[in-house]
Amino acid sequence: MDSTDRALVTDLQRLVRRLNEMPDTREPQETRLGALVREHLGVDAHAVPVTSERISPHRLADADIALATVASDDPEARLVGVAGGMERHHEDTQNLLAHRYTTFAPGPVEYVTTPTGPHSTRQTVAFGLHLFRFDGAPVAVLVRNASPMHGRDAVTVDVLAAEGDVSSRLIARLHEAMNEFSVIRGNVVSFTSDEYGQGLGGLTFLRRPSIGADDIVLPRGVLDGVRGHIIGISEKAEALRAYGQHLKRGVLLYGPPGTGKTLTVEHLLSATPGRTAILLQGGSLRHVAEAARLARAMTPALLVFEDVDLVAMERGMFGGPQPLLFEILDALDGVGGDADIAFLLTTNRADLLEPALAQRPGRVDLAVEIPLPDAAARRTLLALYAAGTPLSPAALDTAADRSEGVTASFAKELIRRAALRAALADTPLSDEHLDAALDEMLDAASAMARSFAGAVGEDHAGPQSFGHFGSLHG
Repeated sequence: MDSTDRALVTDLQRLVRRLNEMPDTREPQETRLGALVREHLGVDAHAVPVTSERISPHRLADADIALATVASDDPEARLVGVAGGMERHHEDTQNLLAHRYTTFAPGPVEYVTTPTGPHSTRQTVAFGLHLFRFDGAPVAVLVRNASPMHGRDAVTVDVLAAEGDVSSRLIARLHEAMNEFSVIRGNVVSFTSDEYGQGLGGLTFLRRPSIGADDIVLPRGVLDGVRGHIIGISEKAEALRAYGQHLKRGVLLYGPPGTGKTLTVEHLLSATPGRTAILLQGGSLRHVAEAARLARAMTPALLVFEDVDLVAMERGMFGGPQPLLFEILDALDGVGGDADIAFLLTTNRADLLEPALAQRPGRVDLAVEIPLPDAAARRTLLALYAAGTPLSPAALDTAADRSEGVTASFAKELIRRAALRAALADTPLSDEHLDAALDEMLDAASAMARSFAGAVGEDHAGPQSFGHFGSLHG
């Protein structure tokens, strides 16, 4: 490139830069979509204020049902989509109605499939414009699903109305309908993270377990005590409210791994079919604030924190406060006392928990030990898991006597191992298979196998008493 060409390129670059720096003085022109909204509202749509509401992504189906319900009062209600290429995802509502160079127009509605239960789904509006009359006034409601790739981390509901406080009244009515007709109400759910692993994504609907009281082997009175605090208080809710007593309560289940804490939780879920249950465990524990908000909206509700010691250890243990611990404390404190919400926490190490969890009523006011099974409990467990097999009562009693210090899960695994031995040998299950399986699991050389199966020695039997909790011991 000679000096003349180089100078020409430099001049062109300078010209482009100056053009880019010049303000766009063109006036926005009404789009075809704006014309449709103007005709519906009876006023210039671009001049109408937009009232925006942000809704958590996991409540998209609830918002869709609520809008459809409210709009159904108007027999002439319409739903249209927005056409205009990928740019429509980047523009706000006002720019969709009037733009300097792009013409947005009515188009096909965008839908996504959202879960509404363990085995059901709904075709839900992901990008659509509702046109209807609310309380006699024309309104336009634009709904857009959350889209992290387009900078939207929440569902947005934009309401346009020409008359006074119609928009705020409509949004209030939508929230009422979302809670009234929620697909979450009465279900068992857990949270998932968004596709980028940072924020809250959707909900996972879980099948409600079917675990009867006879499926749980605990010391006398333990299960009844837990049921009374979780279920009994709900059954007497009106009487307690009449006496001015709070309904919010917290229960802690503690004990070694494999003793039946999770099974007890599953039984409580089975015994409360009409109660919304929100399960948080592992990474989902960081969504405790949103879970508490959802529980308040879905009351009566059960909020379960599994392995809470992972985030609620004493503040001094790791050199500073733990943010998730404070979120749990805020969640426990932020629910009104008259709300029928039960917090159920499980832990393998109650001795590590922050004492502040129990410093106020309504946090943890009952701690229940789920202990290692004694000899009688081991006999009952083995008989339960061996039901329908040819194993003799005498062999089961011998196995119970020999397996002191093991957990309930050990007993279940023992029967499985015996059946596996019989199947691999292609012979009927017998007492000899049970004896051989027990020898294997108790063998000192099989320490790792015992650990996975849930055997716990006396040195790891877990805490026995905790002064800062009101306790129910087996």
